[in-house]
Amino acid sequence: MSALSDTHRARRNAANCSTCAMRHLCMPEGLCASDVAKLENIISVTRKVKRGEALFRAGDRFDALFALRAGSLKKVVAQDGGREQVTGLLLAGDAVGFESIEEGVHTCDAVALEDSTVCVVPYPLFERMCRETDALQKRLHRMMSHALNREVNHVVRLGMLRADERVARLLLDISSRLSRRGYAASEFTLRMTRDDMGSYLGMTLETVSRTLSRFDRSGLIETQGKFIRIRDFDGLRAV
Repeated sequence: MSALSDTHRARRNAANCSTCAMRHLCMPEGLCASDVAKLENIISVTRKVKRGEALFRAGDRFDALFALRAGSLKKVVAQDGGREQVTGLLLAGDAVGFESIEEGVHTCDAVALEDSTVCVVPYPLFERMCRETDALQKRLHRMMSHALNREVNHVVRLGMLRADERVARLLLDISSRLSRRGYAASEFTLRMTRDDMGSYLGMTLETVSRTLSRFDRSGLIETQGKFIRIRDFDGLRAV
């Protein structure tokens, strides 16, 4: 009975890249069927992370990459004095942990913004498969480049844009990313708190709240708690 339970649990927690709705954004993208099967063989299990729980913490040993199968995470770095800085927003289909490869330890916290599921990709096995499979190695390079470009673009936005421009670009970015994942572009639940948004955008909580309220009054968006409806895409882009 116990052996059967273990088998059912393993099947339930297994990663099935070939049938995953996020495969067009994740590691299997561009791979042939045989390479996808090899990738499935090295992905050990899926793991659930409850809202508010950490997938990993800064200083934890790095031994696996993670592919976010469902949900969303924020990346957080501790600053001097105990302050926390939100440095990234990860959605389903994103890979997690690239920044930790060089040091061998995780350099930030990855905290679930909602109940989420990740696929666990043991890095030694993944690295060996990359050496043996050119297509996967190229896919890895593209994913790392995409993650780096996203971080660079974010830093540029912080340095060059006004507060209202930063909020507008964040809403448009989330809308675009959700649309690529098959979700509605104009309506979504903003999983980040206003405080998280302020930390991520280099603004105070009060400035974020005032900006969203002003966008609402001007008809650019409609807000109801964490629910956001974009009513005027062109107007939001023109901010």
